[in-house]
Amino acid sequence: MDAASPPRYSLGWMIPEQLLTFDAGAGPSLQGALTLAPGASCGVVVCHPHPQYGGDMHSHVVAAAVRACVEVGLGTLRFNFRGVGASGGAWDEGRGEQDDVRAAVAHLRGLLGPSARVALAGYSFGATMAAAVAAAGEPLAGLALIAPPLAMRGLPGSPVAVEGPLLIVAGRRDPYCPVSAVAGLARAWPAATVTTIDGADHFFAGAVDALHAALADWATKLPR
Repeated sequence: MDAASPPRYSLGWMIPEQLLTFDAGAGPSLQGALTLAPGASCGVVVCHPHPQYGGDMHSHVVAAAVRACVEVGLGTLRFNFRGVGASGGAWDEGRGEQDDVRAAVAHLRGLLGPSARVALAGYSFGATMAAAVAAAGEPLAGLALIAPPLAMRGLPGSPVAVEGPLLIVAGRRDPYCPVSAVAGLARAWPAATVTTIDGADHFFAGAVDALHAALADWATKLPR
């Protein structure tokens, strides 16, 4: 189970995105939104919260992550998991969704060029999927977990092939990602930067600016 349906974010921040569809290997075609800054050699795939509880790529937290990355010159790809929006397929209980993440990473890497580096960021369920893909050995330029639901899913495995910065960011009032669980993950991942935002809950209501700052700091450290 994941948190209740998150708020949606207006695209009024005027970052140009190209809507597209891409294939998920043997899986369904997926709907996404792409930004490609001229000359970008690094990009970030951003994964949305739980599809069964209203999560999609229009989440305000996903959009905040995209904005933080675009503002420092990175390419971005946010996408809808299978069965969400215009993406094909159906909910697969977190199994096929990991393949969706890998397909998005491969697609963005292909668009950026053969020497491109791609990082992962995920919010809530999206953080769980990003962490699982990182633990399975996907080569990544960095990893940002936003409010991973540690109280429900436990600590993720070690991100074995991440060459760049690791970020764990959560609100101090988040019952799905309590401070005690974040501390446990910090001990398991000593290289990670841990940011807890005072007053913020799982949805970062009133705390998007602080979240944006943490993500922008992570994005500036990604290898280019």
